[in-house]
Amino acid sequence: NNQLTGEIPVEIGDLTNLTHLYLDNNQLTGLIPPEIGNLTNLIHLTLQINQLTGEIPPEIGNLTNLTELWLSGNQLTGEIPPEIGNLKNLNYLNLGWNQLIGEIPSEIWHLDNLTHLDLHKNKFTGEIPSEIKKLQNLIHLNLQNNKFSGKIPSAMGDLKNLNYLSLWLNQLEGAIPTEIWNLRQLTFLGLRSNMFSDLISNSICNLELDFTDNSKFNIFRNRLCPPYPDCVEEYIGEQDTSNCE
Repeated sequence: NNQLTGEIPVEIGDLTNLTHLYLDNNQLTGLIPPEIGNLTNLIHLTLQINQLTGEIPPEIGNLTNLTELWLSGNQLTGEIPPEIGNLKNLNYLNLGWNQLIGEIPSEIWHLDNLTHLDLHKNKFTGEIPSEIKKLQNLIHLNLQNNKFSGKIPSAMGDLKNLNYLSLWLNQLEGAIPTEIWNLRQLTFLGLRSNMFSDLISNSICNLELDFTDNSKFNIFRNRLCPPYPDCVEEYIGEQDTSNCE
């Protein structure tokens, strides 16, 4: 949180005793040097809110002691390297607000200690795979503002510890699986600006969400058909009902 500029020097890879490295909120440019993979004692790595470019180096998979990895708010490109699956101790993974592409690599589903997974505001495509149910410790899941398509997998209903789920501004479609309404810990649910269609099950009323507060519950701008459950009828927002019978 200073006014540091320029590139991260490759010599940073010589600091092999480092356990914490925080360079966030600066104006750093250039690539994340692959030499960062030498810092195998790192527990926390935070490079967010800079102007870093290029791809996430695969050498980041060497940092097997990491519990937190924050790379959000940069201009990173390319796909998530599969080596990310080596980081078995990760609790927090935040790659949001970049220009990352491709599908979520299957290796991410091996990170079963994750409590926070944030991939928002990138250019990810493909479907959300049912393997997401392997992340049983997830509390916070943010996939908003990407290009995910297909249906929400019913397996997402197995993530019983979720209290934050945001999928808005994607290209998701079809019926919202009733299993989502089993996520009784939810305090935030953002599904707006997709192409969800069909009816909403009355089971949504089992959630203890504050449906009256659209900063906590927002399902606007979909294709959901009436009649709507009583608990959300007033808060359903704008819906395209042109294909409803």
